[in-house]
Amino acid sequence: MKQYLDLVQHIFDHGSKKEDRTGTGTISVFGTQTRYDLREGFPLLTTKKVYFRGILHELLWFLKGDTNIKYLVDNNVHIWDEWPYENFKASEDFGGESLKDFVERISSDENFARKHGDLGPVYGKQWIRWQGYNGEEINQIKNVMEQIKANPDSRRHIVSGWNVAEIQGLIHAKRSAPPLCHTLFQFYVSDGMMDMQLYQRSADIGLGVPFNIASYSMLLMMMAQECGYTPRHFIHTLGDAHIYLNHVDALKEQLTREPRTLPTLEIAKKSFWDLEFDDFELKNYDPHPGIKMPIAV
Repeated sequence: MKQYLDLVQHIFDHGSKKEDRTGTGTISVFGTQTRYDLREGFPLLTTKKVYFRGILHELLWFLKGDTNIKYLVDNNVHIWDEWPYENFKASEDFGGESLKDFVERISSDENFARKHGDLGPVYGKQWIRWQGYNGEEINQIKNVMEQIKANPDSRRHIVSGWNVAEIQGLIHAKRSAPPLCHTLFQFYVSDGMMDMQLYQRSADIGLGVPFNIASYSMLLMMMAQECGYTPRHFIHTLGDAHIYLNHVDALKEQLTREPRTLPTLEIAKKSFWDLEFDDFELKNYDPHPGIKMPIAV
């Protein structure tokens, strides 16, 4: 995936140092676009090992409309643990528990998980249970799927994560994870092919973006299969594309590594909404060794 390495190098060459919400500091550029052709293989980074199992469970969690980390914790996926833990630490129930203690209680105590494991109106809520007029819930994924089948040439095949009213409420309440980084994505159909473009307002190049590329490419494959098209291009448009200062060495190490042949991803021929974890098979993934990077919360 030379495209990803080119993006990293572009930020190193042209980025500006900026402060950020987490206090970590970044090197940042504004406005980039990278295109991945899924006909060349599944775009899972090969210059370091990427946690595909976590990406798949996270996507299925989104598509359930779920916002509580219990599903992820029960499947040994811990990529969202820190955000509800920070909220728990600010609550009157906090008694000095470590993050490990918190996660164990999420797993073992249903009542505790219901009270302290929810992230607020993040991706599952906005994609599947968007709050519409008169309190109705709107399944944006289902609506777009039906639109594509009925009118593939429409320019309105859009799913939005940017719910302004709820964002303002969260800011005032000082709860939940930050407003969604993945602001909106749009599907496009032509010549028997399906493309998808994601606009991402904020992009953690080292840790988050490899996940994002694989996750949305997988969603594109699922939607294309359901609607009867061949998945083609995932286009990744970034607003603030940044490298955290504590990721610099890890990314420079990746720049010295030669990209390897991309793996393939096979998805069972089942209805979109019936797909489960075991219906996905990643083949011939041969990455360089993993590189640990701290998450900025």
